Amino acid sequence: MPRPEDALALLKIISSANHLCGPPENYYDDNEARKYTTSSRIQTVQAEMAHRALELLGLDAPSLILDIGCGSGLSGEIISSIEPMDGGPHTWVGMDISASMLGVALQRDVEGDLMLADIGQGLPFRSGAFDAAISISAIQWLCNAESSEASPQGRLSRFFNGLYACLRRGGRAALQFYAKDDAQRKMISDAAIRAGFKAGVLEDDAGTKNRKIYLVLSVGGGNTSGDITEVVKGFHDVRILEARRKRREKRDQRYVKGTKAWIARKKEQMERRGNIVKPMSKYSGRRRRGTAF
Repeated sequence: MPRPEDALALLKIISSANHLCGPPENYYDDNEARKYTTSSRIQTVQAEMAHRALELLGLDAPSLILDIGCGSGLSGEIISSIEPMDGGPHTWVGMDISASMLGVALQRDVEGDLMLADIGQGLPFRSGAFDAAISISAIQWLCNAESSEASPQGRLSRFFNGLYACLRRGGRAALQFYAKDDAQRKMISDAAIRAGFKAGVLEDDAGTKNRKIYLVLSVGGGNTSGDITEVVKGFHDVRILEARRKRREKRDQRYVKGTKAWIARKKEQMERRGNIVKPMSKYSGRRRRGTAF
């Protein structure tokens, strides 16, 4: 059983990388990639969180799994180790933005196929390619915007839309992440809902410094009330997010072109596409007086 201080140590590493060192491909150079992979503390916590993510997926048959932000393959090793009696063996494909991390994975001769890619630009897979997806300590990087052309909302939108497309109908995803604050947590979960997912948020070690958040997603099918992911039944501290109900309520609103509500909606749509837009003001939607000549 991993010690609480082990999880806290990993959280400090992730937080430092996120807020002080820029994008992950810059932080995880060859040296940092080796240090990350050879740390016994990190190996222990990664294994625990990967097992937890697989538990939340509830897979009962061999599956093709996408490992998002696979790094040096620590989570992939857990996927490969699942025995037939537990629903395995599973096959996995890993993608990561750090060439150094993937280089370490190749040196370790992991079993999965590896791809160098930025998940904030979308997922380059055919529709319905995967049965499930996991991610450990990766998707919070999408909230980093390193240029004026990129926004966290746009990167999150491209990622979740791509993930929704590449999972088969009925497919599931369990994404563990560390949120800087409640606003960032909401931004991530809202982006998943807008992409069409049914979503549930689960917290382990809630109320402590080493809390871990899991976003459990499901694609299509079933009832939207109750345990919509069908995999978090019986877990404590679970908050269900009902996407269809929210979309239905939004559809019922009537947006008249030119009104303040219509302008706000258009600005929100542009932000989701990754565009930079001016904020609303007290003059937005106000009728202008005609000018006499």
